[in-house]
Formats: sequence, structure tokens, C-alpha cells
Amino acid sequence: MNLDDIKQALLASYARDGGINHVDGVNLPTQDSVQKLAADYMHLIFPGFFEETGLSKQDVPVLVGRLLAQVQHRLTTEIEKSLRFAKDPAPAKRAQELTIATLDQLPELRRIIHTDVTAAFDGDPAARSIEEIILAYPCVLSISLQRFAHVLYRLGVPLLPRMLTEYGHERTGTDLHPGAKIGSHFFIDHGTGVVIGETAEIGSHVKLYQGVALIARSTAGGQSLRGQKRHPTIEDRVTIYASTTIMGGDTVIGAGSTVAGNVFVTHSVPPRSLVVMEEQGVKILDKNSRGGGGQNDWTI
Repeated sequence: MNLDDIKQALLASYARDGGINHVDGVNLPTQDSVQKLAADYMHLIFPGFFEETGLSKQDVPVLVGRLLAQVQHRLTTEIEKSLRFAKDPAPAKRAQELTIATLDQLPELRRIIHTDVTAAFDGDPAARSIEEIILAYPCVLSISLQRFAHVLYRLGVPLLPRMLTEYGHERTGTDLHPGAKIGSHFFIDHGTGVVIGETAEIGSHVKLYQGVALIARSTAGGQSLRGQKRHPTIEDRVTIYASTTIMGGDTVIGAGSTVAGNVFVTHSVPPRSLVVMEEQGVKILDKNSRGGGGQNDWTI
């Protein structure tokens, strides 16, 4: 086939398989713009870390003003596209309102993201400095973007929140749905392969290792399950080691518990449990009876 033959075959495919075309529809948010939005947002959260030249205190007001203007413009544009896709009756006006409501949350986002960075530094003896955490640890990007996307998700913005977290997923291998509710001091060590579903709820001072999955019990119901609690709840001060899967919307991992690696958990466990995998299956031990102290007193 020559190029003209291929062109005609593609045109025939577009006509035949129309379900995956988006032609003569509204303009959708663009990945390129979303990635630039994410980059500007990260510069606002961590001033001085991602600039090509050094940043002095006297330069900060100018930088913040410029970045805020860029973020406001991109956010308004992409929210409006998203709302037009969702057939909102007043997308332009609503986009402006939602943009301001989102930007209002930036100081609070900085506060809680600071606790995530602190948790990463305190929780990893390999870390040499806060600067190393921010520049080199994938969890900083993925968690920071999830928290930003979660604000948009709660405001009811379609498309855009998932595009932001999928950019973080692409960059880090960490798949955090924007709908997940995540408390302060959250640390994902290494990050690769971590999956957190839409209705997961995570308390404060929680630490996950690579390959941890907080997933739904079954997707057989498909769209009929939308809006239901499908993913687990992880209470405060829980540590979950590598390659463990916790499944189901009714599953609760009690506060202060530790879940060992390579465990498949489908039922709730009480607070201060130690969950391990033995030949007979999952075994739940009571930390109090074993004399343990804090969440990191157990070596798995």
C-alpha cells in the first residue's frame, strides 16, 4: 500500500469505527497544556526548586505573580473545555468561578504537602536532605498532583483531575486516583506500581511501599458500581509493605497496624494488628500482645 491507500483505509476506518473518533465535537483539554499546568503548579508549591537560575526572596513576588497568571489562564481554559464536554449550561462563567475556588486552596495545599515531604524525610534513612526528597523522590510529584486534582474532583470538574493524576502516573509509575481521600504526612516509598482507587480513604501518617494496591473487590458490575464505596479504608499510622493488595470497600485496616509484604487482604483487621502471610494463609497478630511500640517497631 502507498500513502494514499493508507489514507483512504484510515478514512474508511473513521467512518466504520466511529466510536473512537472525536470529530465535530467540543474541543477537549490537551495533554500538553495539562502538563504545563502541572509544571507551573509544582513551581508554585516549591518555589526555587525547579527554576533554571537561583531564586532570591526579592524575586519571589514577581515569580508568584507570573506563575499564578499562567495557572489561572491554563486552568480556566482547560476547565471550560471540560465543562463544555459535560454540557454545562454556562461553561465560561463556571470555569472562572471554579478556577478561583481552586487557586484559593493553594496555601492549604502547600501546608499539607509540607507534611508529606516531612514524612518522606523522617521515614527514609537513605534520604540526605529535604532538597533530595523534593527533587528526586517520585512520591512528591504524584502526591502533590493528586492533592491538586482532588480539589478539582471535589468541585465537580470532569476530565481534568484524571488527566493531572495520569500525568503523575506516567512520570512516576504511581497511580493515584483524584477521588481518593488522603490525610496528612503521607509517604509512598519508591512508588512504582502503587495503585489507589477512587473511593479509597487514607488516614494520616500512612506509609506505603512499592506495589501496594488499594483496589475494588470486583469490577464485574461496571458502571452500576459508580458512586459506591469500592476501595479500602486505611486508618491513621498504618504501614503497608511491598506488593500487598488490599481489596474491597468494606475492608478497614485499623489504626496503628502493619501489613507485611505480599499479603492479599480481603477483610478488615482491628487496630494495632500485624498482618502476615503464612503457609496456611493470612495471619493477623495483635501488636499489643507482642510488645510492639510505634508503627515502625516491626521488621517484616
